[in-house]
Order: sequence, then structure tokens, then C-alpha cells
Amino acid sequence: MNIQDVHSYVCGQWIGSDSTAREIHSAVTGELIARAGASHLDVGAMLEYAQTKGGPALRKMSFHDRARMLKALALHLGQHKQALYDASFATGATQRDHMIDVDGGIGTVLVIASKGRREMPNDTIYLDGPVERLSRQGTFLGQHVCTSLTGVAVHINAFNFPVWGMLEKLAPTLLAGMPAIVKPATATCYVTELCVRIMLDSGLLPEGAVQLVSGNLGPILDHLGGQDVVSFTGSAATARKLRSAPCILDNATRFVAEQDSLNASVLGPDAVPGTPEFDLFIKEVQREMTAKAGQKCTAIRRIMVPKAHIDAVSDALRDRLSSVVIGNPADEKTQMGALVSQAQRRDVLEKAALIGQEAERIFGDPDDFIVHGADADKGAFVPPMLFRCNTPDAAQTLHAVEAFGPVSTVMPYRDLDHAIELANKGEGSLVASVITHDPEVARQFVIGVGAFHGRLYFNNRDSMKESTGHGSPLPHMVHGGPGRAGGGEELGGIRGVMHYMQRTAVQGSPDLLTRIGKKWVPGATEATDRAHPFTRTFHELEVGETLVTDPREISLDDIETFAHFTGDTFYAHMDEAAASRNPFFPGRVAHGYLLLSFAAGLFVQPDEGPVLANTGLDNLRFLKPVQAGDSIRVHLTVMQKTPRNQDYGEVRWHVSIRNQEDELTAEYELLTMNAYAQPDPAG
Repeated sequence: MNIQDVHSYVCGQWIGSDSTAREIHSAVTGELIARAGASHLDVGAMLEYAQTKGGPALRKMSFHDRARMLKALALHLGQHKQALYDASFATGATQRDHMIDVDGGIGTVLVIASKGRREMPNDTIYLDGPVERLSRQGTFLGQHVCTSLTGVAVHINAFNFPVWGMLEKLAPTLLAGMPAIVKPATATCYVTELCVRIMLDSGLLPEGAVQLVSGNLGPILDHLGGQDVVSFTGSAATARKLRSAPCILDNATRFVAEQDSLNASVLGPDAVPGTPEFDLFIKEVQREMTAKAGQKCTAIRRIMVPKAHIDAVSDALRDRLSSVVIGNPADEKTQMGALVSQAQRRDVLEKAALIGQEAERIFGDPDDFIVHGADADKGAFVPPMLFRCNTPDAAQTLHAVEAFGPVSTVMPYRDLDHAIELANKGEGSLVASVITHDPEVARQFVIGVGAFHGRLYFNNRDSMKESTGHGSPLPHMVHGGPGRAGGGEELGGIRGVMHYMQRTAVQGSPDLLTRIGKKWVPGATEATDRAHPFTRTFHELEVGETLVTDPREISLDDIETFAHFTGDTFYAHMDEAAASRNPFFPGRVAHGYLLLSFAAGLFVQPDEGPVLANTGLDNLRFLKPVQAGDSIRVHLTVMQKTPRNQDYGEVRWHVSIRNQEDELTAEYELLTMNAYAQPDPAG
């Protein structure tokens, strides 16, 4: 068979391997299938290329431009999924495993792209949090902003997810405006190389935005500085070595790690045999033990069950595991394929032997199991191995050694406090799951184990049909964990983007902050000499443009009519004596929602125009009561503009309602969708 020469993509060129390349063998047949690695890669040139080509090109794009690029990239990859599936079978992964890796990676990019459009501005500066008032009169303010780092992100990825592992880091990096150098694990780098080729062939990425190192990374860490980021996934030992590199320490280079994790799954005390929760627990444990042959950083390693049910759980798990078909992953009947390599197989068996010193193996003999459609001696196959430890308090290896394969240990707990203690013995994990229908059990677990786990997954009969599973990191939620798990976070929507940006405190006047953030700040100049803003298209409107309305007096008849019409006859609006006894009111007052309604009546321009819809309001505050005889007027200011599609964009308006003394009675932010062009009366 042909032996693939896995290339690196460096400074705009594909470079093949050399005599220092490492051999890559099929996880299924043991045959030599590829070589990867070159000793002559110029890492200094790679960094300079990223900094001078990729970085500037990405930073010229707004967050929305980058988000659109990511969406197009994901859709392009979606058209080439089959090629990625076909290449991945040699890693030992099944078709279901491919969908976790390939489809999961593409889906992650789509989510990050969508969040970039919905939650970030059409700009290159991200505003982080509200404006802080730093002076009595409001002429000196503060605002946290985030801007793109000017360095390079170096992604060092694990072997188990050659597509998802790359894309889940690449999407937030590119959205942040930072170029990346991707270093996949050599064992599966041929799949990553194919994915990078597909992305580059699309023509969607700016020059220098992505480079690929297949094989040895070389001395690249020695060249990194304070503007660079290292994001690592792998073993704790390797993370420790990389994190302690002198240049990383000396330059305070950002280092994000996702590493060893002895994840736990807990059967709640209420989930007794015969309940939907018990059956769900058994199903989830079996799935997480065998998906990707247990080669998942989120796989269940420790199974904690009430002491009274440990026999029932052990028997049920043995029954489910006995039906798992192990074999050639290309066969659609196969449910669990091989480990990624013979080296990984040896490592898993060594770790399982250590676990066996503290626990009894109750299922899965690595010397006696059936492999369908493949040679068990040539491929890197192992059976699912289930251990049982009746004395988990005295155990040490169980809570310290991770066998990165289909290996897990069931252990009993006495009560909820004991279960929490056992879960925390892992000293930090990516995820712990609790299967319970008791809300108080869930609350106690959050209080007891939250500090030790990056994600807590609860499931029961109410959510089981739609839940995504214990082992599924989602782009919306942070992925990472404290302590042994590395102490880092990835994903989490826009939180993940912030790893590749610098947060800066900006202080100045309202006008300066308005110009910096392209978002009007209260106290900044109001432009009041324009035509009615509702007659002006999205592009014609300018931030700071303000309409000041005529006043309207509020009468007692207005208050009573509104009360009877809406049914809101709350005493503060209808009973003078009762309202006077309320410390918040001087007597009968107008409804807050009456003020909103009258405010709209003051500023709305009724004719057909570019305002298409009112989509809601944010940050509503009622600040001072309005009584009969008071008058109100409105300041309506264009606060921020955000394009939404080819036809219209979102306008955020600042609305302040003031009384006859110019005192602020209410304020809020109004959202409308405004057309880019005036409507055509002829249709």
C-alpha cells in the first residue's frame, strides 16, 4: 500500500517530511500507513509570517467579518465530511466516533460564528461590561475593552480528536483576530492535515491565518512572548514540561491547558433500580466507557453508587458491556474500535494493571476477547474493562491514575457527603455527572463539588431525551477544569475568544469613550439637529443622534384610565392613603408602564419608514415617581448600530424619560430593526 507523506503548511507552502519523520501505523491493521515530521522547519519564519501576514489581515476584519468567514469555513468543511470520515477509520474510530469528531468540530465552528454575530459588535473593539462612573458629575468614566493580541496562538492538540480538537480552538482564535500555528498529535496528524488542506483550498482564510506542523514542533516555544498564547491538550506531564519552559515564565506567555481528568459519574441516592434514572445511568456509563474506545478526556473513569445498589449496578454494567461489538471500525456493526496505536494500548494495559492492584476486574479480559473483522494481535484492540473497588477511601491509584481507554471503576458510597468526598478525590476534573431526580441532591452536589470540577452534568427523566451526554463539551459552555485537569478553560462562547484578546481598562470623558467603543455613553454629546430618526435608514443614522420630544402632562384621569384599561389597579396608583404610607411614593403615582407607553407616543413617527420592528428593551429602570400634574419628555438617542443581514440592522436606542425639573424618571435601551433602504411605496 502507499505510505502517505504527511506535510506541514509553513509560510504559505506545503513541506514534506524528511529522514527524521516518525512512522504512523494503522490502529486497525498495524500496517505502516504514513510518515510525518521534518527537522528543517524554520519556526522563527513561521512566527514572523503569522505576525506580519495573518495577524494584520485578521485584525483588519471586524468580529462580524471573522464570524462570517468561520460560518463559510464550517459549511465548506461540511461538504467534505466523507473524506474526513474515510481518513479517520485508520485511527481506530467508528463512524459514530467520526460524527463526534468531524460533525462536532464543524458544529462548534458554527456556534462560535453565530455567537460572534449575535454577541459581538461589527467592530474590532469588544466592550467588556458596563461603563463605570468614576466621578460625581459623570464627566470621567471607565470602560473595559478587549482588543486582539498581536502575537501568535500555538495550538498543541491531542490524538483523540484530530478534527474537533483543532476546530474548537481555532474558531475562537480566529474570531479574536489572532493567527494560529496548529500542532496535532503525530499519531492522527494525517486526518488534521486533510482538514487543513480542505480549509485552505476554500480560499476563505487570509494568508498566514493558519499554519500546520505535522510531527515535531521544534523550539518554537523558545521564541514566544507576551503577545502569544499556547493552548495545550494532553497529559499532565507534558503540560508541566511546557508550562515551565523559561520563555513561558519569563514573558508571561498565556498558557491554557486541558489535561488528565479522572471524571466521575454519581448515581443519586434516589435513583434506585427500576427507576428511569437507574436505567439512564447504566446507559450513560456504558456509552462513555466505549465511545472513542474510552479515549476521551471527558470519559467516565470513576463510577460512584449507593452501597446498597453496587451489586445491581455491577451486574447491569456487565450485561451492557457484554453486548458491545469490538472490531473493524469501518464495519457498521462495530460499536467500539481500536485504540489509536500499539503504544497507547501498552499504556492503557499498564495503567489498568495498576488499578487492578486496588480493585477487582469484574469484566473485560485483555487476553481473552473477540474482535470482529480484524486481527486482535495486529490492531490496537482492548476490551472494555470494568473494575470494582469496595474500599474506595483507602485507594490511591483509583483517584490518581487515568487509563486513557475503556477502563472504569465502580465504587460504593455511604451517603451524599461520602459521594462528594470521593468525587473530589480526583483533585480536579473536566466533568462530573450526577443522575438524580431530586433537586436538593443536585444543589448539594453543586455546593460540595463545584470547586473541583469544570462542568457538572445533571440528568434525569425530565431531560434525558434532549440531553447531550456526560462526555460532550458544548461550545456554549466552558470546557476545562481545576487542579489535575489543567486549570484552564476553553469554549464557553465568547469567553473562549477572550483567551486571545487583551482586556484593557480605558478611562476618559463620555465623548472619548463613545468614539472609542462606537457606542453612545450617557453624558456624551447629543446631536439634535437632524430629521426625525425614524425617517432615516440604518446607514443614515449616526451614533449620538438624538430626538428631544415635546413634554406631555400626566393627569389623574390618565392614571385611572390606564389602570382600568390594563387591569393594573395596584394600590400605589389608585389609593392615595395607601400610597402615602409606602416609603417609595409621595402618594398616587403613574404606572411605570404608562410612562413607557406615553414615551413611545412622544417619540414614534407613525408613517411607513425604515423602522421595521421593535424587538424589545433592555436595562429598564424606574428612577423617580411621576404624579398627576407632572410632565414628561423623552431623549431618544442612537446608542449603537449592529448589522444583522443584507436588508436590515439592529439599532440600540438609549431612552431617557425626564420630568419638568429635568430629573430622570426612567431610562432603558430600546431595540429596533431598521432597513438599509427606504421602503418603495410602489411595492
